[in-house]
Amino acid sequence: MEINTLGVCGAGTMGRGIALTAALSGCNTILFDLQPEALERAKAQLKKELNRSIEKGKITEALAAQALARIEFTADIEHCVAELFIEAIVEQPEPKIALFNQLAELNHSDCIFASNTSSLSITQMAKAIQHPERVIGLHFFNPATLMKLVEIVTTPFTTSAVQQRAWQLILDLKKTPVLCIDSPGFIVNRVARPFYIESLRLAEEEKASMPQIDRILVAAGFKMGPFALMDLIGNDINYAVSCSVYEQLGKPERLRPSFIQQELVQTGKWGQKSGEGYYQYKSA
Repeated sequence: MEINTLGVCGAGTMGRGIALTAALSGCNTILFDLQPEALERAKAQLKKELNRSIEKGKITEALAAQALARIEFTADIEHCVAELFIEAIVEQPEPKIALFNQLAELNHSDCIFASNTSSLSITQMAKAIQHPERVIGLHFFNPATLMKLVEIVTTPFTTSAVQQRAWQLILDLKKTPVLCIDSPGFIVNRVARPFYIESLRLAEEEKASMPQIDRILVAAGFKMGPFALMDLIGNDINYAVSCSVYEQLGKPERLRPSFIQQELVQTGKWGQKSGEGYYQYKSA
């Protein structure tokens, strides 16, 4: 079955980024969120992003208009009919499971359900979802419109047909797919934990300041330092991933989450999206 319409659930940063990526690639897209105001914010942000791309000469006004026209913004789940859905909602298993089970009642028996989770077990969620063989992980990275890599995460239930269709979709979106068997942190977040946590440990022990650590690692070849990157990703998300990987791997000391980041999360200093994190930002 060809994927003619892609459903994206959740109109936050990741959801709207995935929706725009699909629309720019020519795919009819449904962007669903329970909150109408979230959809309005998403539409406004997408228009801004498209306008910036036009100003930089990356796309034409015609292409931008066509992409926006391909996105249906809806708060009505009854309008969510597609061949494949990607959820990018709250990072808790229960709401994701409930959403996919609702969508299973509304859609064709071959519909695929993909989670954009960065840390939760796809296998454990699949066990509670109708037709677990149609559940897969499609983990995009922020910003979804720019980052090429997408992790395709399979479970013991995932069929080869579902895997192949997901792989082809990612290619159609002009992204680079990489296959991963479900495991804590998948590939990228598993590898990246020491990058963040050891940097935080240096700051905890006052061995170096955060700006110093960022400057040194950029000078060593990284595009961004760990603290600037955590602020971009969102400390709430980054900390949740660190906690999840730590718990799932049996709490090894080397991966113990940082109290510095915990305090930032608890005080709402999530990074760029809140206006303050490890650094100050002019606007959220």
